[in-house]
Amino acid sequence: MTLLPKDSSLKLIQDDNSEGNQLFPVFIKLNELHTVLIGAGNVGLEKLTAILNNSPLARVTVIAKTFVPEIHTLAGEFDDLTIIQKTFAETDLDNADLVIAATNDNELNTYIRQSAHDRKLLINVADKPELCDFYLGSIVQKGDLKVAISTNGKSPTVAKRLKEVLNEGLPSELDVTLQQMSELRNSLSGDFAFKVKKLNEVTSVLVGKKPETNKNLIWLIWSAIILAIGISAVALWYKEPTFKLYVQEIHPVFYYFLGASFVFALIDGAIGMSYGVTTTSFSLTMGIPPAAASMGVHLSEIMSNGIAGWMHYRMGNINWKLFKMLLIPGIIGAVSGAYILSSLEHYSQYTKPFVSLYTLILGLVILSKAFNLKRKRGTEKIKRIPLLGLGGGFIDAVGGGGWGSIVLSTLIAGGRNPRFSLGTVKLSRFFIALMSSLTFITMLNGNHWDAVAGLVIGSALASPIAAKISNQISTKAIMVSVGIIVILISIKSIFAFLVKVI
Repeated sequence: MTLLPKDSSLKLIQDDNSEGNQLFPVFIKLNELHTVLIGAGNVGLEKLTAILNNSPLARVTVIAKTFVPEIHTLAGEFDDLTIIQKTFAETDLDNADLVIAATNDNELNTYIRQSAHDRKLLINVADKPELCDFYLGSIVQKGDLKVAISTNGKSPTVAKRLKEVLNEGLPSELDVTLQQMSELRNSLSGDFAFKVKKLNEVTSVLVGKKPETNKNLIWLIWSAIILAIGISAVALWYKEPTFKLYVQEIHPVFYYFLGASFVFALIDGAIGMSYGVTTTSFSLTMGIPPAAASMGVHLSEIMSNGIAGWMHYRMGNINWKLFKMLLIPGIIGAVSGAYILSSLEHYSQYTKPFVSLYTLILGLVILSKAFNLKRKRGTEKIKRIPLLGLGGGFIDAVGGGGWGSIVLSTLIAGGRNPRFSLGTVKLSRFFIALMSSLTFITMLNGNHWDAVAGLVIGSALASPIAAKISNQISTKAIMVSVGIIVILISIKSIFAFLVKVI
């Protein structure tokens, strides 16, 4: 039967040759029903886990002759879960509302199905679509939002893969949107038509199509800009003696840091972290003291993160609630760290190996995360966001980097959406870099402005490109490369210090 709207009415059309998925999706309140599960092996455990994950208050009775240990564990955690060790009898279904058969005995499964149908009960038989009255689909959940996926029993594996795609693609912040829409709906006055119209207007942004970006055009524009700069520089070099003299007086360190900063900013844009740790490691290798290195990093990050933060804001990648929780604690931690490190500038020969040790640890952390990208994120979001911001800001200022490695990775590992987390961390980083830079400038007498200028200009040039390429290239390959490079540079710096001491 197919329902089709016509002139504000419904017309029933009989289609005897219907094809495709004929299942009717429903969401059942299992906490108000009694579910009987027969079978307690690995398949039974999978069915039971699916039930309890979606309906923790469901009343379930498991009947089997043998049980895998995990089911006994679940029985100790869920009060409404009962396990009975016995052979199945049809009277076990007398008080059931829903039946699931998960045994490895085909004859027993058929007997259970007949017993359920004799009592007008719906039944699911594991791995036997032809015996099922209903299927347990793959579920994607974001708070109050729940999406069920069905392949009509054809391929649970495909349903599983679609679940992974939707889990990654649907932001966790959708639950916040649902709560806000619920409050808005309850606050609206007027008739039904007015409410529907208002809610449609508010939610239209969810389905509004973003303007398509012509990537070839973007690269063409950037290539034209770079070419124009190059032609201008060559023309000035041969036509203007004063320009040539000015360029010749620029210390080569400026160009080293310009190129390094450009590359590090592109890497940071791709994986959302590592600019601070790579730049600090490079600076220490070039003989820049820790405090001056950290100052250079944070001054360059003012412009680069300001540009990147603005780009993410324009792309709608900011979680404002998360931003507010990170900002003030992050600034306090960064200013405190910058003050302490600047106070120890005269002892840079002693602080340098400790900062190198810190970058070595961060390199190991980045390398470790590269091989755990597919690890399942926690189901519960991290709660102590202000404490995370405070610690991340302090360590970032002292070590010249770590805000992305610590804060961003912790947020994602705690279940936050990667895209929103990246945008929020980038924007908050702008303010944190600004305040820590002001602290460094106030405390230090700068003697390394060539390096700082190179960092600032290089990162600023890379920032618009970096924001566009985020999550577009192989994250694992970049993280492995960055981790190895940082580890090697840090070990070299520590080894050089030990040689001097010995």
